[in-house]
Amino acid sequence: MDKTSLDFVIEKTHELMKASTCCNELKAAAQAWLDALGTDHEAAETVRYFDVLAEDIETIDNLIAFAGSDAGVQYFGAELAHNIVAHGKEIKAEGAVYCDCPACAAAELILAKKDSLLK
Repeated sequence: MDKTSLDFVIEKTHELMKASTCCNELKAAAQAWLDALGTDHEAAETVRYFDVLAEDIETIDNLIAFAGSDAGVQYFGAELAHNIVAHGKEIKAEGAVYCDCPACAAAELILAKKDSLLK
């Protein structure tokens, strides 16, 4: 495992866990991974952590669809939902693939290091 990549992922994992937009399932997987570092469970928890990250990161298309739906309006409120849709369309036009909330932004950076950590 590349130490530079590991240190980066540890730093981004802490950022992810502090993000108000990070769900409890992902926080738990992140903490389990951190707790497993240097143990016999590290490899398995690393695979599990990356699986949960991949499941929980929100694509920009899904974000736009949800925020623009009746359920999204109920969840966010009409004004915020409208703003999220507009922002999502703007960043999608700029090439974004994923939501850019703090949790998704950290998850995207962590996922980019997957190959370095799963060696």
